This record gives sequence, C-alpha cells and structure tokens, in this order.
Amino acid sequence: MQKLDLSGEKPIFLQIAESLEDAVLSGALSEGEQLPSITELSVQYTINPATALKGINLLVAEGAAYKKRGVGMFVSEGARAVLQKKRQGDFSGRFVGAMVLEAMRLGISRQELLDMVAQEYDCAEKGR
Repeated sequence: MQKLDLSGEKPIFLQIAESLEDAVLSGALSEGEQLPSITELSVQYTINPATALKGINLLVAEGAAYKKRGVGMFVSEGARAVLQKKRQGDFSGRFVGAMVLEAMRLGISRQELLDMVAQEYDCAEKGR
C-alpha cells in the first residue's frame, strides 16, 4: 500500500480507502483476498484503529469489500469493476470537465482537443 499524507488536507480514512482501492485496481489485492486487518493498518500507519475501520467501511459501503464474521474483511467478487466504474465517473468529473471548460476558454475546438488528447494518449502508450 502507498504512503499516507498524515499532514495533508485529505482525511486519513479516505486515503486508506483510496490506497486499498488502488491495490484492487492494480491487482495487488485480488477479488476474494483478505484485506489487511484494522490492527495491521493502524500499526503500519500509526493511526487510530477507528480511522482505519472508517476507511475500510467505505469499501464495504461501495460493495467492494465484505466482512466474514470472526475472520476479517475481504475483497468482494466484482470489486474491480465496481471501483473502475466509480473512478471513471470521478475522473470525468474532476479532469475531463475541467479540461473541456479550459479548452473552451482558450478557443480550442472540439476536434483540436480530441486530437490533443489522442496525441498525448499515444505518447503515454509508447512510454510504457
């Protein structure tokens, strides 16, 4: 899991949830696999266990994780697809919308913007 920014503006429980989401999306955590325990997370990041639990509960609320009583929390079947859909919506709202508005302010046409995006996409693919 990634390092948390304990002094940043984003709440720690959200950072915990996003870090676990990233692990599922990257394949580091597979569907059906057990999530780190609340104790493991709280010790690893030196945070309150309630904060770690709140982060994991976000995944449960999204349907990306579930609890096996007495055993722990696990990645749900279909979690990757659920998280991809959620992140795609977030991506569109946060980045694409802002990019389109800025392009309009700068007088960039729809086609010019699409060409720019295609060019950047091609460069990013070649850089893999």
